[in-house]
Amino acid sequence: MFRPRLFGLIWGLAALAALLNAETPARPRTTATHARSGATGGTPLSDREVEAAIRARFARSKIAEDRLQVRVQGGVATLEGHTNVIQHKGTATRLARAAGARQVVNKIELSEAARDRAAANLAQGRRRAQIKRSEPRSERGSR
Repeated sequence: MFRPRLFGLIWGLAALAALLNAETPARPRTTATHARSGATGGTPLSDREVEAAIRARFARSKIAEDRLQVRVQGGVATLEGHTNVIQHKGTATRLARAAGARQVVNKIELSEAARDRAAANLAQGRRRAQIKRSEPRSERGSR
């Protein structure tokens, strides 16, 4: 009684393994050329098209208030300006790449207020971690 079930289980596992190991058609890899391709025929976007796409993405996001300057030359986007929010610098880079820039040179400067807030948040996070670690283990476990 036990052996037929065992053989059935073994055959089922073997069939599943064969199915999983079967060759699947390869998907085309996305490359920088694909990312910069326009909607028509896969031709690379011109610098003007990439610049317009970056500006459009900036306008639809929260970083529009920073009024950042964008220049694209040879597929390389240069971002310049000032921001009061430290995260806007990274967001601008990601949006530019997503819009089709091959490379991004981020020259966006952070205001002193943004630097001070980041330093304060970092110090506060460290302080919280120190307080939690300094609590004796015996007190935590005995309650």
